[in-house]
Amino acid sequence: MTLGSSVIRGLAAFHLFQSILAIPYSEYILAPPQRVLSPVSVHHANGSVTNANGVTTSGSGSVSMGPGSAVTYDYSKNIGGLVSFTVSNVSGSNEFIGISFSESSFWISPDGSDATQNVGIDQTLWFQLNGTGNYTVDDSHQRGGFRYLNVYHNSSGNVALSSLTTNFTAMPHYADDALQGYTGYFHCNDEKLNRVWYAAAYTDQLCTIPSGAGNSLVDLQASDPNTPTLWWANSTLTNGTSALVDGAKRDKLIWPGDFGISLPGVFLSTNDQYTLKLSVQQLFSEQNASTGQLQYAATPIYVNPPDPFFSSLGQAYSYTYHLYNILALNNYYIYSGDLSVLQDNWSRIKFALAYSLSSVDSTGLAYVAENATADWLRVGMGAHNIEANSILRFTINSVINLAYAVNDTEPIVAWTAYAEGIKTAANELLWDNSAGLYTDNQTTTLHPQDGNVWAIISGVANASQASTISTNLAARWGPYGAPAPEAGTTVSPFISGFELQAHFLAGQPQHAIDLMRFMWADFMLDDPRMTNSTFNEGYDVSGALHYPAYQDDARISHAHGWATGPLIALSNYAAGLHVLNSSTWVVHPQPGNLSIIDAGFATAIGAFSATYQAMGNQSVGYNFSTPQGTTGTVILDVPACNARMQMQGGNGSTWSKTVAGWSGAARAGAFAFWGPPDARSANGTGTVTISDVAGGNYTVSIVCENGISPSPTSTGGPATFTGAAGKIGGGSGAALIVGAVVAAFAL
Repeated sequence: MTLGSSVIRGLAAFHLFQSILAIPYSEYILAPPQRVLSPVSVHHANGSVTNANGVTTSGSGSVSMGPGSAVTYDYSKNIGGLVSFTVSNVSGSNEFIGISFSESSFWISPDGSDATQNVGIDQTLWFQLNGTGNYTVDDSHQRGGFRYLNVYHNSSGNVALSSLTTNFTAMPHYADDALQGYTGYFHCNDEKLNRVWYAAAYTDQLCTIPSGAGNSLVDLQASDPNTPTLWWANSTLTNGTSALVDGAKRDKLIWPGDFGISLPGVFLSTNDQYTLKLSVQQLFSEQNASTGQLQYAATPIYVNPPDPFFSSLGQAYSYTYHLYNILALNNYYIYSGDLSVLQDNWSRIKFALAYSLSSVDSTGLAYVAENATADWLRVGMGAHNIEANSILRFTINSVINLAYAVNDTEPIVAWTAYAEGIKTAANELLWDNSAGLYTDNQTTTLHPQDGNVWAIISGVANASQASTISTNLAARWGPYGAPAPEAGTTVSPFISGFELQAHFLAGQPQHAIDLMRFMWADFMLDDPRMTNSTFNEGYDVSGALHYPAYQDDARISHAHGWATGPLIALSNYAAGLHVLNSSTWVVHPQPGNLSIIDAGFATAIGAFSATYQAMGNQSVGYNFSTPQGTTGTVILDVPACNARMQMQGGNGSTWSKTVAGWSGAARAGAFAFWGPPDARSANGTGTVTISDVAGGNYTVSIVCENGISPSPTSTGGPATFTGAAGKIGGGSGAALIVGAVVAAFAL
């Protein structure tokens, strides 16, 4: 086999200034090719309306609106920006045109927009017409997310509009014709997953907003659900032109928890390092100088007008979101290689970690106090909580990796002891063997989704436990997705994004692929109440657009970056491209029942790409490319047949091995997208690991040969090398068959 033509084609995507036509699979990209957008169609018209289609992309002429009329226009996908219209004719002395918005067709209303506050819908924007000419929504009322645009004429005369457009304002630092300039791509033999990957990327784009258009939480004191609420977004979030926020419509704030999903997703799709650097720096700018506490959410640099909400926000402490701040900077460093930002914030990271470690008590677990239970809108967070402790363990191990990067290794011994103590105590006190799941804490019998998936990701769960948890979580799925019982009857795309990773790590890639297919594709993308282009923040297990945390269901955000977990799952796990830092990587494809994958992305150090193809049930081919000057590890799952494995490098080096077919159960993986393998990797069998591989282009083949004699077996022993000094890419070393078994290739 040779490096596939699709890989070569994919590498072209990483030249940022190539034409759009050079970008692989650009037909899936939902970002517009230019910023001035017209409605695509008429969703509904009421009253005396003539030629409603006139201002759409397929129409011509003017739309005429008589007394008490209205038209709802459909942009065909979720967008965001500033609406303008041109009045070509007006009769009457006191005429008004009103504008309102909705992301979902379910919340189209004659009275206003879907909600940004907690009670009631948002008020309509009214324009008194002073004659013909152009009218534009003011900057503070640019709507960050809407698919449907309502235009009302509630006066007694007649008005004609010759144009109706929206200036798309997401990703403001990109040139108008560069919005489709993706540096990442994904394609497979499942159209559902292709569409999901690009909808996730587009969701993250919509959540990248102008820095001065932040904070929609401006009328939270509203209490009358029958009175439309005030709304605007006019706060400055960063010291630059853009910011990555939680949702396009609301809250339009920098939340560190959301960054656990959205920040890696941005790197893997558009590599927008500029925005991510600004946003992460803002998270660390307000660390408590006395305690080391980091913010629940970043306070805007400038709030206009003054908002009492931020006084209370500054007093809020979230045990988990405090840690997510650290992980956000860790993720930023992994993909950017920006050592200066890491060094500038290293003392802050250590201070913040010390603050968390001070909560670890004699049990070996952190105790979450009552004043620290704010989280992702779940309930009952507290005590010796499994989610909080798993995230703490993962954060400790991430900080240990960062310590090597900045050459400050003295604290590592103590940090390692904390991490191992958490693992031991969690399994002694919180593992429920009868249920095959961890309990939320010692005071309840609840088995949460968040804590169990984080137990896998963090390595609290061993290989056997991880596989058991994966199976038991999948058994709880309903028709609309994975439930989060710690939040009542909620389905949380945020936590379910971490569940996707947990299934891959548990050696159950098919669970992750199945969940993406029916939860993200069939429901969140294709349900007619959704935007059919972006992913929402949460809903009810019944499929109702209800989020228990909110008093008004119309408040649900339908473009929320924390819901974009499939982008990470498909690029990192299914395609197998894991970046550990600016110089090292792991390649480990886990395609499940996918037979074709073509994926890649760019980082500051260069391009990563991979292709995978299953050829019948007897062989697979896998090509990958990693940047020159880097090194990494290749992990290959032992197939369910006696097989010959071979890897060839572009420099002529060759590695080969014959293995006995794997017949055991799935086992837990050994790394997550946030960091390298931990000690679990020594505990399993069933994968072949090739270490110290130099960056470059490689071709892998795995061919079933039932008559072969394995050398030696699939459970250990040396591999066969030819080429440069016995090591793929040069140097010295050996291939080992080590732990962390993941499900075999689909042979």
